[in-house]
Amino acid sequence: MDDFYLVRRNLFRRKLRAFLMVVSIFVAFLIFGVLASFERAFNSAEAAAADNRLVVVNRINFTQPLPLAYLDRVRGVEGVRVASHWNWFGGYFQEPRNFIVTFAVEPETYLEIFREDFAFDPAEREAFLRDRGSLAVGEAVARKYGWQVGDRVPLSSTIFTNRTTGTRTWDFTIAAIFRPARDRVDTNLVAFHYDYFNETRSFGRNFIGSVLVETTGPEVNDRVVAAVDGMFANSPFETSTTTEGAFNKQFAAQLGNIALIVTLVVAAAFLTILMIVGNTMVMAIRERTREIGVLKTLGFPSGRIFRMVLGESVLLALLGGIPGLIAAAAACAVLAPMAGAFAPGLRLVPQTAFLGVGLMLLLGLVTGVVPALNALRMSIVTALGRD
Repeated sequence: MDDFYLVRRNLFRRKLRAFLMVVSIFVAFLIFGVLASFERAFNSAEAAAADNRLVVVNRINFTQPLPLAYLDRVRGVEGVRVASHWNWFGGYFQEPRNFIVTFAVEPETYLEIFREDFAFDPAEREAFLRDRGSLAVGEAVARKYGWQVGDRVPLSSTIFTNRTTGTRTWDFTIAAIFRPARDRVDTNLVAFHYDYFNETRSFGRNFIGSVLVETTGPEVNDRVVAAVDGMFANSPFETSTTTEGAFNKQFAAQLGNIALIVTLVVAAAFLTILMIVGNTMVMAIRERTREIGVLKTLGFPSGRIFRMVLGESVLLALLGGIPGLIAAAAACAVLAPMAGAFAPGLRLVPQTAFLGVGLMLLLGLVTGVVPALNALRMSIVTALGRD
């Protein structure tokens, strides 16, 4: 009779108890997989940033505006190769739950700064630059809603009102659909002309969300940061300038310290499961005390019994953990379109899966070692004499 057969039969002797333990482990690894994937995606957003791009925002908070007039002054700073701006629109399609990352931009300079990130068909690029009422749509958004070049689509804002219609909706023609030009670039966004937006919005005219700067090289970043922030010091709209990577990290931090959340949640889940599974395994082995005595009487070596008991806890961890990681991968696939630019490339990567399997093995070993040692040390007389 093979050991795996015995392990499997012993593990599912009490089916309800085994099922509940499997479900507990499943939930723990589902949480681990999703949170670890979010952490990786946030870090990816920072890593994908160019090292010679800076973001200038209001010193109070990046949600506060800056005067449009700041743009030309920033362009005059030594070390600035090109400067553009963008304004957060708070866009959605048809219903607020269909949230889309939407920016009102200065098209020519915006596309110049992100020339190595977004790939455009030349004719579509020119059409977008020429038509002030047009929209440039990321490939991920176009695929999600089935949009094509030439489609007429309405976008609504959670923030602004269109003073020409009295509604929160603007109508656009899709002039271009752009693709990622390199790895880890997210296309879950759309952009349209700031001038069109500025003329039609009901408030906040001639203000922008932030200034985007491409410097002549990373070596001049510190000098440009000091010059820009010094230029607007003690003004009504003081600025705070950081690298694009640091800005992305700060933006993600608005959702909380993801690394700390992952650590605390996973640690809490594992400690809870460790106690539950460990205690259950001890009880299960105690229930089988006489059986262990019989096995030893039949000539089963103590080491073999030790491995069988340890195998039960490892098998239990794998039966709950592997489906948990599979469910986490499916959850990430569902959440990825909604995560958009906040967590670009959200998915369960092999490194996270391997780490999860390692944690399963660790969980199985830690919870099984005490009952396995008890079985190893138990004498035949003690085992057969226990009620």
